Amino acid sequence: MAVSYNRLWKLLIDKGMTKTEMRKAAGISTNVLAKMGKNKTVSMDTLARIAAVMECGLDDIVELTSDRKDVRDEI
Repeated sequence: MAVSYNRLWKLLIDKGMTKTEMRKAAGISTNVLAKMGKNKTVSMDTLARIAAVMECGLDDIVELTSDRKDVRDEI
C-alpha cells in the first residue's frame, strides 16, 4: 500500500499555513514531518493530531493507493 500526503500539502497552501506551523500546532516531530515528505507511513495518532489542527478528516490529508497491479489489467 502506497501513501501520499499531497492532499495535506495542498490543504496547507489553501489555508495559508506552513509545514512548520502545522508541525508545531499538531505537536509532531521534525522526523515525522520528514517521513511524510517522503510519503512514508506515520502513526494513526499523528494523522489524528494533524486532522484536528487542520479541522478536517483523515481522507482530506492522506491518500492510500494499491502498489500491486489491478487484476483487470492482467486479463
